[in-house]
Amino acid sequence: MAFDTQTITSDPLCRPVRSAVRPVRTGNTAVDISVAIPGEFRLASGDRLGQRQIVGRLHGRVGAPLVVVAGGISAGRFVHRTETNGLGWWSGAVSIRGPIDLSRFQVLAFDYAPEAADGAKPVTITTHDQARLLGLILDHLGDPVVSAFVGCSYGGMIGLAFAELFPDRVEQLVVVSAAHRAHPQATAWRGIQRRILQLAEAAGRPEDGVALARELAMTTYRTAEEFADRFETTAPAEAGHAYPVCEYLTARGKAYRTHTTPARWLSLSDSIDRHAVTPEAIRTPVTLVGFASDRLVPIDDIRELAARLPNLFRLVEAPSLYGHDAFLKEDEAVAAILRAALKDIDQ
Repeated sequence: MAFDTQTITSDPLCRPVRSAVRPVRTGNTAVDISVAIPGEFRLASGDRLGQRQIVGRLHGRVGAPLVVVAGGISAGRFVHRTETNGLGWWSGAVSIRGPIDLSRFQVLAFDYAPEAADGAKPVTITTHDQARLLGLILDHLGDPVVSAFVGCSYGGMIGLAFAELFPDRVEQLVVVSAAHRAHPQATAWRGIQRRILQLAEAAGRPEDGVALARELAMTTYRTAEEFADRFETTAPAEAGHAYPVCEYLTARGKAYRTHTTPARWLSLSDSIDRHAVTPEAIRTPVTLVGFASDRLVPIDDIRELAARLPNLFRLVEAPSLYGHDAFLKEDEAVAAILRAALKDIDQ
């Protein structure tokens, strides 16, 4: 698909200044890093987190410039394919000679809190809390300056929060399909998902609740145009039986039912809706990407964020059939944006 993108570029003098501070390891590795959470660590709510460690994973060339990559609430530390974990959640972008080149960069991805522990209760956690937990991992690595933070969806929110909290720890942001706050319509959809999860858990059917909430979520990630192209409207033989689009959604829900717990989903869904940063306080140079068909993060919110950022490097607006999921589907367009954003990072 050809993309007619609108691009707004700031003054070239706003390019990020490169730091000489890098991780100190040598050689090649893909390794998990478990970092103890200090006993005095408190969430913004004042509560304890309820887990003892935060886990990240380093991929790529050790000693290379460090790039943090963070995705949606279903994403985690396995951003790149491995022998034991199969395909990573963004292997199309993070790979050897890929847009985020593992022969050129070392990539850090991490598992969002809270953990999906059986019997755990929902916690009130913000994107700033997640940014502070990332800071603990960076402290453990010797406090490297992040050459770039590439965040998509929830990960983009965390990137904005990280830059607001720690302006001296990140040299540039690439924020895809995320804004400075949640849109009320998106909050409405997520609120229904949370009530489904709560109702199912009260009924003793938590996995069914996760599956059904995922079905609803999928209708918000994608577009009416995609569904019209993909699915026939043929009616089933009897009322109550599944239409073709419903069969697809049911399959997606069943595939996800053991992927998370209701408590974890409730926590992260609520975290999205609590997200709020002050764009004017973010001094880091930002490449901002929005898709015109995204209903969860409307393009007008992306434009408002762009207008308020003091150090906007580039705004890209692109069409897509895939709505909020475009960052996972539009490989060529996203690759071009990432390569342009990362091309000047020193080796």
